[in-house]
Amino acid sequence: MREPQMDRQAIHAEMEQARMTFHALVSQASPAALERASEGTRWTNQQLLFHMLFGYMIVRRLLPLVRAFGRLPVGFSRRFAWILNATTKPFHAVNYLGSCGGALVFRGTRLTRKFDRTVAVLHRNLDHETDDALARGTHFPVDWDPFFADKMRLFDVYHFGTQHFDFHQRQLTIQPPAT
Repeated sequence: MREPQMDRQAIHAEMEQARMTFHALVSQASPAALERASEGTRWTNQQLLFHMLFGYMIVRRLLPLVRAFGRLPVGFSRRFAWILNATTKPFHAVNYLGSCGGALVFRGTRLTRKFDRTVAVLHRNLDHETDDALARGTHFPVDWDPFFADKMRLFDVYHFGTQHFDFHQRQLTIQPPAT
């Protein structure tokens, strides 16, 4: 099943909205707010902001995998997802520690510039995807993330970044900007 063009534009719009929200969150956060604990995670707000960026960085890395596995017989991706699910505990440790470390390197304007560059690449990639490519999918390690489904199309992977972003935005203890 092919996704209509308007859905592709919806992905562009949601990524752009996340980008603008991210800029507002980073620019308004005081140093004290950035060091405050987030809600429902072990991360500080600074670490969680990096993790929100990291979700889009992961999308960039998932795209070639989905493109490749989407062309192979389904058994390959099913076995690969099974193997990845078996490594869930180490994945969660690396995911946590990676965001702790990333938050030390990416702060303030460096953080927002990285977000801008990452989303810009995703916009360009999405513009060049064919409808057939967006419809192809692969199995995913569902134990790694609540937004991973057993089988996800390339289109779903583009949307994943914003699902991840929106979920974690609600865990920030930085007051959202007034609109």
